[in-house]
Amino acid sequence: MRSLTATACAAALTATALLLSGCSDPRGLRVAGPAVSPSPPSGPAQVTDPVYVSDAARRPLQRPASFVLKESVSLTGLSWLHWGEATAEATGGLSGGWCRPECENQPYPVKVTLSGLIKQEGQDRVRFYSRATLVSDRLPPEKAAELGRVSLHTPEF
Repeated sequence: MRSLTATACAAALTATALLLSGCSDPRGLRVAGPAVSPSPPSGPAQVTDPVYVSDAARRPLQRPASFVLKESVSLTGLSWLHWGEATAEATGGLSGGWCRPECENQPYPVKVTLSGLIKQEGQDRVRFYSRATLVSDRLPPEKAAELGRVSLHTPEF
């Protein structure tokens, strides 16, 4: 019985050695054929420069959940649909001293569109939105006209 086990082990070792020696090439690994080139990205090009919006205090913000657009206009509960493209769009709430007490506890629903990207050149390239448009069916006509196009603070480049 012992010689049968030894014979089986020897046969297995011999077979393994033969298989391994037949799979190698003494010249090493060879690769043939054209090199694989990366595929171009699909969809719109990705923006690599950071994009900001400045609030009334001139602080740079990215995708803010809320901010003071100008002295008498506050935006809250912002949910951004997209950011960093030619335009950024969000929905949220709009309030200010001009609509109190009606909008104090329940801000007006608003659609916010930021546009007018200005790009800073140099080592620390960043971009800022320079315009905001606010649309709400709850705005009085004179306030709708005022908020239809708001110039935003942008740093001087």
